Amino acid sequence: MPSVRPSARPPARLSVRRAAIIVLDGVGIGATPDQKAYGDLGSDSLGNVAQAVGGLRLPNLERLGLGRCRPLAGLAPVDVPQAAFGIAHPMGAGKDSTTGHWELCGLVLKRPFPTYPAGFPADLISEFARRTGRGVLGNRAASGTAVLDQFGREQARTGQWIVYTSADSVFQVAAHEEVIPLEELYAACDTAREILQGEHGVSRVIARPFRGENGAWLRVGDHRRDLSLPPPADTLLDRCEQGLVPRVGVGKVDDLFARRGISSVHTASNAQAFDLIAGALGSMQRGFLLANVIEFDQSWGHRNDVPGYVKGLAQLDEAIPGLVAKVQPDDLIIFTADHGNDPTTPSTDHSREAVPVLVFGPSVSPVPLGERATFADIGQTVAEFFELDPLPAGTSFLGEVWRG
Repeated sequence: MPSVRPSARPPARLSVRRAAIIVLDGVGIGATPDQKAYGDLGSDSLGNVAQAVGGLRLPNLERLGLGRCRPLAGLAPVDVPQAAFGIAHPMGAGKDSTTGHWELCGLVLKRPFPTYPAGFPADLISEFARRTGRGVLGNRAASGTAVLDQFGREQARTGQWIVYTSADSVFQVAAHEEVIPLEELYAACDTAREILQGEHGVSRVIARPFRGENGAWLRVGDHRRDLSLPPPADTLLDRCEQGLVPRVGVGKVDDLFARRGISSVHTASNAQAFDLIAGALGSMQRGFLLANVIEFDQSWGHRNDVPGYVKGLAQLDEAIPGLVAKVQPDDLIIFTADHGNDPTTPSTDHSREAVPVLVFGPSVSPVPLGERATFADIGQTVAEFFELDPLPAGTSFLGEVWRG
């Protein structure tokens, strides 16, 4: 049952109240009680990466308290961190961005989305081809780079769609931008989303445009588009909309919520996300910022790129001072993640992992938050912060951290 502590609510100064959830996509922090059931036993995105490079050097994240969330090679568990710290376990089914973001915003999925490790049923593919007027290549589970290596040349020659999936619940459609216009690719994904409902209601339909030549294909991340199913119940974004709390989105968050309750500026890199987050924190008068920082997952986790992942952590660490410099006295800023994507394991897919929770703000006490039973505790905390109706799931920890 949702739990709030009315007595812990901050002063009712809605004109200046601001909160942010900054989601580091794919930055898991290790074991969950059910990790084995997902085939991810031993996955630990931060922990294994830290071990692989002989220890991380992230002084700003260390000062925030990342080394207090769980032990990480190279990061000291500082005695007095700058943020409240802990971890959160996933409670809902699944381990992808949609389920993770929904749970962060208070909605726990009870049944997993369908997956298709052997490809999609022939009748679905035939219907997609008929309605879009183009044939289909692939129809298998594969990484995005591997599927382009295998089918990119034929796609560019024939103008057929490349359709593929992964261990996650996704229907991905790839097409060369010079062969099929973006508008037609997006329309085809809209068609796929219409087809893939009910029993075959996959979590996301993803448009995957690419450029280049055979042997040198380049996926165009800033033209990617994700089409999620609408959340089946209210989320934190709905509560904010009902409570007239302004919302600002950075990254693909609008796609993950089927554009319900938020619009967003998409980014192709972490650097772009950090710039937009800093800009939002510098200009927002009040409201809620939800941001997705994409490259730990998209660029490095899915490609088993340990050096890239480490470089990305260093970039994040370098960005921290600029982000916290924009924080105002009554702000509530939460750094967390939506799932893992351990680049040190043979798998190139998401991993079922706990996520770090760092809660920062001048009015936040740097206390231990322990191991939270669900990501939804984060959304429930923000809902209480804005004095909104409780969310469907989660236990607020506002009373534990807020001293404003």
